Amino acid sequence: MKLYWKYLSLTAVLAVLASCGGNADPDPEPTPSAPSSITLSVNSFTVAQAGETLSLDITAPTRPKLALPNWITLKDGTYQNYKITVGLTVSANDTYQAREATVTVSATGTFDVTFKVSQAGKEPEPTPPDPSGGDNDAWQMAKKLGLGWNMGNHFDAFYNGSWAGEKEGYPDEEVWGASKATQTTFNGVKNAGFTSVRIPVSWLKMIGPAPEYKIDETWLNRVYEVAQYAHNAGLTAIVNTHHDENHGVDNTYQWLDIKNASTDASVNTRIKEEIKAVWTQIANKFKDCGDWLILESFNELNDGGWGWSDAFRANPTKQCNILNEWNQVFVDAVRATGGNNATRWLGVPTYAANPEFEKYATLPTDSANKIMLAVHFYDPSDYTIGDAQYSDWGHTGAADKKASGGDEDHVRSVFGNLCTKYVENNIPVYLGEFGCSMRAKSNTRAWKFYLYYMEYIVKAAKTYGLPCYLWDNGSKSEPGKEVHGYIDHGTGDYIGNSKEVIDVMKKAWFTESAGYTLQTVYNAAPKL
Repeated sequence: MKLYWKYLSLTAVLAVLASCGGNADPDPEPTPSAPSSITLSVNSFTVAQAGETLSLDITAPTRPKLALPNWITLKDGTYQNYKITVGLTVSANDTYQAREATVTVSATGTFDVTFKVSQAGKEPEPTPPDPSGGDNDAWQMAKKLGLGWNMGNHFDAFYNGSWAGEKEGYPDEEVWGASKATQTTFNGVKNAGFTSVRIPVSWLKMIGPAPEYKIDETWLNRVYEVAQYAHNAGLTAIVNTHHDENHGVDNTYQWLDIKNASTDASVNTRIKEEIKAVWTQIANKFKDCGDWLILESFNELNDGGWGWSDAFRANPTKQCNILNEWNQVFVDAVRATGGNNATRWLGVPTYAANPEFEKYATLPTDSANKIMLAVHFYDPSDYTIGDAQYSDWGHTGAADKKASGGDEDHVRSVFGNLCTKYVENNIPVYLGEFGCSMRAKSNTRAWKFYLYYMEYIVKAAKTYGLPCYLWDNGSKSEPGKEVHGYIDHGTGDYIGNSKEVIDVMKKAWFTESAGYTLQTVYNAAPKL
């Protein structure tokens, strides 16, 4: 009996031990049930201007999808048990305007949810103090010339192309669509509020053969007559040589060939002889005109690359030194004719009339010490005259709706350099051309930025002592590229909606108020 109980007790112990110390696997965790909606770990992010990478936890019944703007990129994660962690890389915001995106998260079988990403823009660079102005000759000339108007595509127009036939190379004031200028034209320009005009003139085949290079008398007389219209209206006037410059085209009538002159001394000598002959004749015609007249040597001399040709980039001074020589020939020829030309103000351009190339300019030696530097300003060209026809410009413009670069800080930098280096050292500088292709008023956004650009450029020019001449080609086409029509060249009437644009520019130049500055114009930029 004892043996039986011992056996029974041992069996019980072994059974207990077996039940407590076995090797069976634990039960697996139960699979979670699918959620009925999407949940996010964060509902909004605030990101610094420099950008950063964010982390977002998402719970959803199926793998979620995110609709992201182009400035946020997704680093996908592993979707398991209805959960996923994703990375969101926010790029730097290189505009001055803050931006915000509402990101939609979607998944099959449930409603979408959203979260927001807000990012600061760049801090505007500190605006340097405006120049104080002064009473030297340069500041006085800025006040005298003021807001100017170009009679463009008029006397500078000429027959060109296969359609021209035997007339190719001959200038004509109506060949590009303009009406003949009258006294009424310039009365209208004056009444619109302009104080000076620039009359671009192409001479081309109106110049006879060497060695006299005699200018057609009828053409010269007509240019003189129209310049007198400007004077009669109370305007100062600039007369120049315009499309005589050869931008790499294969003809001989565009005789100011700086590319070949820079590589062939005999070509340079021949051209300098023609410059002297041509400008001697023009100067003699105008020698009795008062100080309302300024003569300008050339327009936008370059080899066709506008400063980007291989030849120019390899050695910029080579062609620029040729231009410096030609400007000296011009000054000497005009001064030698005597009369009022002995002391008349004369304008000479930089290479391609680009203000960036003023560093290569050497001003001519002049007995009268009355030389003005001429530059043009169409920056950024992708906005003003390029194919893109962007709607926006400036620090409040959307990055995808404006050109890269060329904002207000660029304008201040370029104009500030001209003021510091020249104007404040008693050397006048003027913007012989500036402007922007007309925008359609029906496009409210584009129109507001267009007006802002024109106001800012003119106010900046006034601030830095740079009289400025609006480019007006008289176009009456629908707004778009190459449409710069403001004043009818025949009647002097406004074209289209141009009065509103001109009024903005007049405000920018003529308003004298401590409460209206370049900074206040900047602060009032469109915010759309």
